[in-house]
Amino acid sequence: MDRRSFLKACTLSSASLVLPGLSGWALSTAGGDKEMKRLIVILLRGGMDGLNVVVPYGDPNYYELRPTIAVPRPGNELGVIDLDGHFGLHPALEPLMPFWRNKSLAFVHASGSPDPSRSHFDAQDYMESGIPGQKLSSSGWLNRLVSQLPSEHSHLQALSFGPLLPKIFSGPASVATVNKAVQSNKMALDRPLIAQLFGEEYQGRNDELGRAFAEGIAAHRAVNRALEAPESDPQEMEQIIANRGAPLPKSFASFGKQLANLINKDGTVQVAFIDFGGWDTHINQGTGKGQLANHLTPLAKGLAELVDGLRDLYKHTTIAVMSEFGRTAHENGNGGTDHGHGNVMWLLGGGLSGGKVYGRWSGLAEKDLHEGRDLPTTTDFRNVLSCLLANQMAVSDKALQSVFPNFKLNTKDVLVQT
Repeated sequence: MDRRSFLKACTLSSASLVLPGLSGWALSTAGGDKEMKRLIVILLRGGMDGLNVVVPYGDPNYYELRPTIAVPRPGNELGVIDLDGHFGLHPALEPLMPFWRNKSLAFVHASGSPDPSRSHFDAQDYMESGIPGQKLSSSGWLNRLVSQLPSEHSHLQALSFGPLLPKIFSGPASVATVNKAVQSNKMALDRPLIAQLFGEEYQGRNDELGRAFAEGIAAHRAVNRALEAPESDPQEMEQIIANRGAPLPKSFASFGKQLANLINKDGTVQVAFIDFGGWDTHINQGTGKGQLANHLTPLAKGLAELVDGLRDLYKHTTIAVMSEFGRTAHENGNGGTDHGHGNVMWLLGGGLSGGKVYGRWSGLAEKDLHEGRDLPTTTDFRNVLSCLLANQMAVSDKALQSVFPNFKLNTKDVLVQT
């Protein structure tokens, strides 16, 4: 597929079987080609519940599947904020509504990884490597992206928050790190400076030793956090492990101001990554308030501060928020949800055709669910990111093949249907 055909595919729309208020995938580039384009990726570790974030309140099955944890309809106390007559936004995300109204915020529902794994580690690795189903990948798709971008800017072209590079930034391209949280001093490698020195030596290596180093560090940090949880609380231990060392949003509530400040002070930052934990809501998930709302509130505030802090740079910046998988459509017996499949991606940016909920939506009837229990993944996350990279950052077709190896754009995935 040539570039003209690719960009055309990313802006196709369907005139048939479209819900009122939903329309075709259409992302347009803002500004001239001389303006530097930026991409910020936020990974929510643990499996965020997309059905309680962008709520299909117009589908009666939603309230039948979730009798105690469904977010109330618009107009009720702590009810969803109406988006288009069918979908609504969790009330904790109200700070993002100005961006919905100015059409720089969009969502892609029923999206995610095509791999059916319900393992946090596997699903996160696949989303970070950009190669679902391949466990031996030695690099992350953001590192491969950085390798394809012009490199004449500076050492701050790519930025990762955390003392060690995550899988998504693993690879040969240089990435600067910013320590976002204090780590427990269980051993010397837990100290950021020492970890960085060893990381520079081993983590970028694609050989067996480099992979062993990365896997060992990840395991060590997960074990340390698991040991801090009470032995009588296996659910809390699972959540800590699923977080992979990422802080809860409330623990790094200043991320928006901090990142915006860094970008404004050094305009050469083109790619940035932040992750947050706490989204593995098996127990007491809550409705318009509760555990999920407590995570969404500081995240929304931080995103709003990031956009406001970027000022004029926002129109040349794209922010993508995603999670390794969604949650079961049906609530469980503990007032929560279990590991699922399809989810919702959040997109912010001055160049987006926003104010829309995109995605191939089939509904929540049992026959339409993945394995009769989960929202299906009808839009591959790589499809969404490929369109963003092509349209927003002018990444060529050839470069996209390096970023997402062996992936071919599926034009059906960029249509919004029900």
